[in-house]
Amino acid sequence: MGKPTILITGCSSGIGYDAAHGLARSGWRVFATCRKETDAERLRSEGLESWRLDYEDEDSIAAGLDEALSRTGGTLDALFNNGAYAIPGLVEDMPTGALRAIFETNVFGQHELARRVLPVMRAQGHGRILFNSSILGFTALPWRGAYNSTKYALEGYCDTLRREMRGTGIHVILIQPGPITALIRQNSIPHFEKWFVPAASARADEYETKLKPRLYKLGNERDPFELPASAVTRAVKRALTAKNPRARYRITLPTKIAAIGKRLLPTRLQDRILARL
Repeated sequence: MGKPTILITGCSSGIGYDAAHGLARSGWRVFATCRKETDAERLRSEGLESWRLDYEDEDSIAAGLDEALSRTGGTLDALFNNGAYAIPGLVEDMPTGALRAIFETNVFGQHELARRVLPVMRAQGHGRILFNSSILGFTALPWRGAYNSTKYALEGYCDTLRREMRGTGIHVILIQPGPITALIRQNSIPHFEKWFVPAASARADEYETKLKPRLYKLGNERDPFELPASAVTRAVKRALTAKNPRARYRITLPTKIAAIGKRLLPTRLQDRILARL
C-alpha cells in the first residue's frame, strides 16, 4: 500500500498551506495546488508536489485534477476544497458583478472540481471530499454579505451531496473554522477596492469608522479567540482518518458558541447581538 493521496486547493498561504505541509509530514502524498503558478513554484521548492489550479478557469480545474490522477494511476483518496476569498462591504452597495465573481470561486469552481472527482472515487469504492466552510456558513455577520452568501450556499450544497452519497463509500465533510490566522483579510482588500466606492454610499461614514479600521489594520493584530491554521489541519486529519467522520468539524470557540446560539436563541435576539459585530 502506498501513501494515501489528497488534492488540496488554495495552498499559497493560511489554511491550505498549513494543511499541505501538515498532512505531508503525517504520511500523506499531498498535491498542493494554487491559483498562481508563482505560488506553486514556491511550494515545489519546499518539497511539495504543486501546480496551478484556478477555480475561475474550468480548463485549469480539469488539468489540475488530471495531473494528480496521472501521478497516482487514476486514483485519489481525498479532496480538500479549500480555496476561497472575501469581498467586504455592505450588501446595499454590492454590485451584482461582485456577487457573480465570488460565487465563481467559492461555490461554482468547488462544485466543478468535486463533480470531476466523484466518478474517480465511485470507481475505487471510497473517498472523502472536504469543503472548507466557515462560522459564516451558518451565522451571517454584517459587512460580510458576499462571503456569508457563498458559505451558506456551500453548506446547503454539502448537506445535499452528503445525503446523496450515502452508501457509496464517499464521505462529504464540512470544515467550519472561526477566526484563524490567515491572509484572508489582507487578500480581500483588492476585491473591496475593485468593487466598492465607499464615498458614494449612503453610509459612507460607517465605512470610515467600522470597516476600514478593521480591514486595513496591522497584520500583527489578532482577533479574539483566533487560532493558528494548524488548528484546522488537526481537524482535517481527524476528518480524513476517522472511521465514521462527522458531517461537520467546528473549530474555535466562537464557532462552537455560534452553533449553540443558532439553535437556542430567538432570531431577533441573534440580530441584536450580531448586528454589533
